[in-house]
Amino acid sequence: MSNPDTTRCSSTERMLPSSTAIGAGRRFTAISDRHLSRLAIVYVRQSSTQQIFDHQESRERQYALADYAVTLGWPRERILVSDDDQGRSGRTVGQRPGFQRLLAEVTLDHVGIVLGLEISRLSRSSKDWYHLLEVCGVFGTLLADQDGIYDANDSNDRLVLGLKGTMSEVELTTMRNRLERGKLHKAERGELILTVPCGYLKLPHGEVILDPDEQVRATVDLIFAKFAELGSFGKLYRYLRRHKVCIGCRVQQGPRRGELVWRPVSRALLGRMLHHPIYAGAYSYGRRRVDPKRTAASGGKLRMQYVPMSEWKVLKRDRFPAYITWERYLANQQRLQENRSWPDAPGVPRDGAALLPGLLVCGACGRRMHAGYRTKAKPYYECMRRKLEGSTCCGLGAAAIDDLVGQQVLRALQPAALDLSLQALQHVHEERERLHQHWQQRLERAAQEARRAERQYQAVEPENRLVARTLEQRWEEALRTQRALQEDYDRFLQEQPRQLDEDERARIVALASDIPALWHSPETTAAERKEIVRLLVERVVVHVRADSERTSVEIAWRGSLTTNHEVVRSVSRYESLSAYPELLKRIRQLRKDGLTIAQVATQLNKEGYRTPRSRKGYTSTSVRKLLSRHRHKAQR
Repeated sequence: MSNPDTTRCSSTERMLPSSTAIGAGRRFTAISDRHLSRLAIVYVRQSSTQQIFDHQESRERQYALADYAVTLGWPRERILVSDDDQGRSGRTVGQRPGFQRLLAEVTLDHVGIVLGLEISRLSRSSKDWYHLLEVCGVFGTLLADQDGIYDANDSNDRLVLGLKGTMSEVELTTMRNRLERGKLHKAERGELILTVPCGYLKLPHGEVILDPDEQVRATVDLIFAKFAELGSFGKLYRYLRRHKVCIGCRVQQGPRRGELVWRPVSRALLGRMLHHPIYAGAYSYGRRRVDPKRTAASGGKLRMQYVPMSEWKVLKRDRFPAYITWERYLANQQRLQENRSWPDAPGVPRDGAALLPGLLVCGACGRRMHAGYRTKAKPYYECMRRKLEGSTCCGLGAAAIDDLVGQQVLRALQPAALDLSLQALQHVHEERERLHQHWQQRLERAAQEARRAERQYQAVEPENRLVARTLEQRWEEALRTQRALQEDYDRFLQEQPRQLDEDERARIVALASDIPALWHSPETTAAERKEIVRLLVERVVVHVRADSERTSVEIAWRGSLTTNHEVVRSVSRYESLSAYPELLKRIRQLRKDGLTIAQVATQLNKEGYRTPRSRKGYTSTSVRKLLSRHRHKAQR
């Protein structure tokens, strides 16, 4: 009796054993001429590049499925091997062009059978797996793995395929959980150190030390010192770019691993440095997590998001040598948060004329008031709640309250004028010393590179011109680089000498001792004034009344001191003046005394009556309008 596994049941069908058994017998899946006339696709995939090189037997077994398709009856030229997804995870379909092509071929009714070593090779996602089953069922495409051949339209085969797909997905989750728990267990001991940022070096046995290169360490110190001074990521970035400061980084991968390279400052690199707790000597794990929504929107490409410090999985202080203290690190993070353009953050001081954006708070609703610029010369503070919710919160012009806060700040700084002048001198000296030290280190490194190129050239045999010419070119290039750097340094010295001369010292002392003149100087920008105010003032609360031009102001100083003041704001109507009834009564009295309109206006100004626009006095026209308005109301 012939073997039922290979018996021809008809001229158009071949019966092969199915993966399921019914009763004591075996059920067979038919491969018809319709299947054989179409393509047989062998899907080859391994999840990572490491598996491709280390698990070569698995790869060979997958490619051998092409020979298995030949034994099933497919011609060699009708067998398509799809290996575009080598080194790609089967978790999603977005990053797998081979699987997408497979689906497209099945949908075009070009495929008779799809072969894979295991179901997990085709997909680790139930969503993608069941989508493939549905498409194969519609177009009558068979599926085959190392256990048998399946028909997606058969209920028993469909049950087996569903179980295999579910097991494949669970297997991936189990493996990932096992690996993640192992990583977390090692991280909890503070020993999971994959890479270290600029300024640090990881030794072969796992110890982390400060970078042995002096210039690398000095550059990192410069970055944190300037951020503490400038207080803004953008200002720090522009400062580093203006002075052409490069950051020394160690190559993390490849044959040049561990080699020191100098890179221009980028926003991404600078942001990572300012946020990384390792610079404060702390070990951390779990600062970023996968964002499922952004990952799904990007087609499966992993998107990460930073989480608050309270949600970090591991945080161990005092584990590494530090560049800054932990307190300084927390202060930096707080400053970065405050600089963000969020509703609950004051933001970075900008160049607008208003002095108190980010500090001014409405006393009625407790929300921050925003600065508006109807005209550049007349900024205006307004409460957004009034616009959004129609509340009774009022706004006010910036001139009066800015003048008040500015005067109070100058008064607070006046006793410290001498100390400020000495600190200014010291700061300028330290600033120039840091920059000159950075330039000296760059020049020293360029000279060392030139000497190395010279030694390499001198060491080669003179007759070996093939090598000598290349080394000679490198030496000349190193000399040109050294010369160009020296010329840049000479220009820098011309702009900023290393030592302050007597005139510069005298100017600094004069400006620092006369703080009001420095405050009102045209060279002092609005952003610099705001920065000074924020160093002293925590917030300013205003209580604006719609029926009065008088506004109470509460200044909360840093250090828990609070002072109360009052300002007179400009209003839009005479009815908003607190003395409006008294004003009308006085005008009528003066007219009864026989004074002309012009004389009434002059008398009102002498007696100190205010107009809605407080900087303007009363005129004949304004008095006449008030009398006309009063008569009109009396007639009604």
